[in-house]
Amino acid sequence: MRTRPLKVALLGCGVVGSEVARIMTTHADDLAARIGAPVELAGVAVRRSSKVREGIAPELVTTDATALVKRGDLDVVVEVIGGIEPARTLITTAFEHGASVVSANKALLAQDGAALHAAADEHGRDLYYEAAVAGAIPLIRPLRESLAGDKINRVMGIVNGTTNFILDKMDSTGAGYQEALDEATALGYAEADPTADVEGFDAAAKAAILAGIAFHTRVRLDDVYREGMTEVTAADFASAKEMGCTIKLLAICERAADGGSVTARVHPAMIPLSHPLASVRGAYNAVFVESDAAGQLMFYGPGAGGAPTASAVLGDLVAVCRNKLNGATGPGESAYAALRVSPMGDVVTRYHISLDVADKPGVLAQVATVFAEHGVSIDTVRQQGKDGEASLVVVTHRASDASLTGTVEALRSLDTVRGVASIMRVEGE
Repeated sequence: MRTRPLKVALLGCGVVGSEVARIMTTHADDLAARIGAPVELAGVAVRRSSKVREGIAPELVTTDATALVKRGDLDVVVEVIGGIEPARTLITTAFEHGASVVSANKALLAQDGAALHAAADEHGRDLYYEAAVAGAIPLIRPLRESLAGDKINRVMGIVNGTTNFILDKMDSTGAGYQEALDEATALGYAEADPTADVEGFDAAAKAAILAGIAFHTRVRLDDVYREGMTEVTAADFASAKEMGCTIKLLAICERAADGGSVTARVHPAMIPLSHPLASVRGAYNAVFVESDAAGQLMFYGPGAGGAPTASAVLGDLVAVCRNKLNGATGPGESAYAALRVSPMGDVVTRYHISLDVADKPGVLAQVATVFAEHGVSIDTVRQQGKDGEASLVVVTHRASDASLTGTVEALRSLDTVRGVASIMRVEGE
């Protein structure tokens, strides 16, 4: 074993960063044995140096992250501060001054992953980011390495624990959205401002990363269709149960049937109770992968939290340190396919539409005519009426999102349609 330690700097010492530091200390001997050399925590950059950080020597703590990454003697920089800046500049500066980088920064990678990979390649460094998607679940490396010889056609999953906890609570107890969100907040699953989670921004960033790796194509955050889950109601869950389904906020990345384009999207969807993703409860994550040779695979586990995310960070740290000892780098960006990223309108799936209509003869015929005129075939219709008002639930066969959008716009123009109460995609069949 080499005796000179590999020097590691930590950017950020919050929930995840403090766990990374703790594991590096408590498992130092095991890490050294697995890597082939000891690893040494050489510095920790934080916002406020006055805070006492258990297990971290005060002399290692600094508020000058730029000076830390410019030291020139670092082997690896671990970035767990999040956000776009200063993380982007710090990462590129680390590359320039001789360090490889392990990051958990999904937002930055989704926005500027190509530029970061280019910077890493230019300087002969590694950029690893297993912890950026689905916490402790081994996912990035299986897609990038284990399935490198296969053709991946679809990646569909629950990649945000907060939203899954809320939807699971609504499903299991009949609670409304706000009630379930309040419980998630009280238990620490939801932030004080849950917008990034419940509006799908967090999942969209992860979808961009997954799509890029799965399809060897550059997919940016702006390419991902995003729809939040704040409008999901107890009535939607009641309808889903009548269909033998539940509702999940899904990140879906798929290759077109002709192989020439891909789509990436995040939105609530009904999925059959028989689908493996339907049984994912609480704050857990799971990702379902479909490929030509391997068939169907599912990756499941805790998708957030200090220790689970730190586990993924440490896995990357071991891999990068091994590469450093061997004078090599791991796989970088693979974007050779350069497939077209199609708009949401091209997506083809089934739909569940709930309409508030006048309870009088001829309404169903009018509605059916609108669907037919836009080329959307109806699978089933369910109608309930009382005191001149009625609820009409239509489930379609597969149709393009553009066709469904046109159908809904036309329905809203009918005098007999009081409103479109809900539109939900049906996936996983």
